[in-house]
Amino acid sequence: MDLSVPFQLAIITVAAFACQWLAWRIKLPAILPLLLTGLALGPFFDVLQPKELFGDLLLPGVSLAVSIILFEGAMTLRFDEIRGLEKTVRRLVTWGALVTWSIVTVSAWWVLKLPLGLALLFGALVVVTGPTVIVPLLRSVRPVSSVSRLLRWEGIVIDPLGAIFAVLAYELVVASGQDGAVLHTLWLFFQTIGVGAAIGCVVAFGLAELLRRHLIPEYLRSFLVLSSIIGEFVLANGLSEESGLVAVTATGIVLANRKGVRTDDILHFKENLSVMLISGLFIVLAARLEMSELSQLGLTALAVLAIIQFVARPLSVWVSTLGSSLNWREKSLLAWIAPRGIVAAAISALFAERLQQNGVPGAEKLVPLTFMVIIGTVALQSLTARPLARLLKVAEPAARGFLIIGANPVARAIGAALQKNQYPVVVTDSSWESIRSARMEGLGTFYGNPVSQHADQYLDLVGYGKLLGLSPRRELNTMATMRYRLEFGEQNIFSLPTQKTEKEVKHEVAPEHRGATLFAPEMTYARLASLLSQGAEIRKTRITEEFSFQAYKEAPGRQVWPLFAIDARERIHVFSAEEQPDPKAGWHILGLVKEDAAKEEKKAEARAEAAAEKAAAENKTDGKGEEKETTTDNKSDKNKSGSAIADKKKGSSQKKSST
Repeated sequence: MDLSVPFQLAIITVAAFACQWLAWRIKLPAILPLLLTGLALGPFFDVLQPKELFGDLLLPGVSLAVSIILFEGAMTLRFDEIRGLEKTVRRLVTWGALVTWSIVTVSAWWVLKLPLGLALLFGALVVVTGPTVIVPLLRSVRPVSSVSRLLRWEGIVIDPLGAIFAVLAYELVVASGQDGAVLHTLWLFFQTIGVGAAIGCVVAFGLAELLRRHLIPEYLRSFLVLSSIIGEFVLANGLSEESGLVAVTATGIVLANRKGVRTDDILHFKENLSVMLISGLFIVLAARLEMSELSQLGLTALAVLAIIQFVARPLSVWVSTLGSSLNWREKSLLAWIAPRGIVAAAISALFAERLQQNGVPGAEKLVPLTFMVIIGTVALQSLTARPLARLLKVAEPAARGFLIIGANPVARAIGAALQKNQYPVVVTDSSWESIRSARMEGLGTFYGNPVSQHADQYLDLVGYGKLLGLSPRRELNTMATMRYRLEFGEQNIFSLPTQKTEKEVKHEVAPEHRGATLFAPEMTYARLASLLSQGAEIRKTRITEEFSFQAYKEAPGRQVWPLFAIDARERIHVFSAEEQPDPKAGWHILGLVKEDAAKEEKKAEARAEAAAEKAAAENKTDGKGEEKETTTDNKSDKNKSGSAIADKKKGSSQKKSST
């Protein structure tokens, strides 16, 4: 199919977005639909021809894109995240990588009958995992933090090391039979790491100073970092082949851990850019495959895939985690997850082309074999990792919880109602008295400022997906919504409205900074506190076919303000000024209910009567022992009283007769 260049580019862009959206919708890693789409558009239906579309720019463009993706991943690595796990990370990227490399090399040489040098290169290629596949998979699986952190660190650090291993294997293949080949390879190894690390650290310190001293305007900060990464990648590769990946990884890690440097805006830009690059790269590289190459793979290739998944990875993890604090459940999940990604695909294409030019036999099998491993590991682990994590009980709970800003009476009342209905709650406040009251009521608490560095380190948000700004301090609500917007998503950020008087309009926070308006425009903190002090309660009401939501709102004898709606699948929806859920039969409403005065008085009287009856019953029970002791005295008193009355009557009659 002969399509124009703009049309092919448009197909790649639209298909990439569609795959990402579908993956988000069905909760699967995006790599799987991206690879399948690339295969469909390329070798199966011949819609895309990447070689003709990009020409000689394809592989250099892929290399630059990989460097940007790897830098973005490295910027998420902070040393304080792996305290206690440093030794395990080092082992995974050294001894673990060597174990995987050795097992895959032997299996490719023995099962696939590849030449030893080519088998060595193939083993080096499939050592790498990478952020392009690990991060989307973790987003879908949501394992416990220890496993998640280890997989992220391994995936990012091992990428440049895997590229170096591939360069060494390639040099051995090309220089085989020549004197001093082994020494030359060792020298190349240390040279590549040294050049890359040196350039990466220099660039990182330079960028840190420029950003810290505010020598670059805000709108050029991301542009500066992007151009620096591309420049250092090309420079490092020019000095020592494949040291560019080492350089960008070193820059990302150093910059992320440099104190006094704000990188949130840069990281946000790089994350968006990485999503687009990853999506396009997987489609393009999968479409680049040929049907003839895929048809050459037989059952022996599947046997190698099985060895990689069921032998190499478990042994690698077992060696790397000896003596660690991980339990057997965490080790099992760690041993299952190791999908191969874009770095393996890009480097295999690069070296296969060079080896074919040098006439190395079997070089044409390198790319299809690598893609077979990528597709196999991604497909298998994408479909099974989440169920396995649940089975092993090492998956984080669904994000059903609420982070509540403020521990005041309003926040505690709403938090208690949510927690009573099995929605986890943590309230945050800098007031110790409020936090103590919340703890006494059984609520989860965090004592401190929710936007502090202390909160970044110690506020555990596993299982929490929504934020409610319920503090009477509107500035704190605003800062919290801005801080957690990216973490929770804009649709999950809510804060109380402020009173809109004529004088306060000019001081009102812009809507894009404060999130959605909770409940209704008139439901300010003062209004909620007043209603609760007047006896209003948060109650749960079921909506049925006979008792609709409209009937709930118009029920006589009371006023209601719906706060939350819980659907039939136990998903909770927040009422806001911008969006009102439409509860149907089978839903439940958590609403603030205030009875009318007359009805409230009757209820108060009923409660008072019940309390009086209870007190009387208790007094009756307590007085049984005293009753026996006072019986005789009571009888005597009665006799005396009776005699006095008789005497009085007798005297009265005598007086009457004398008259």
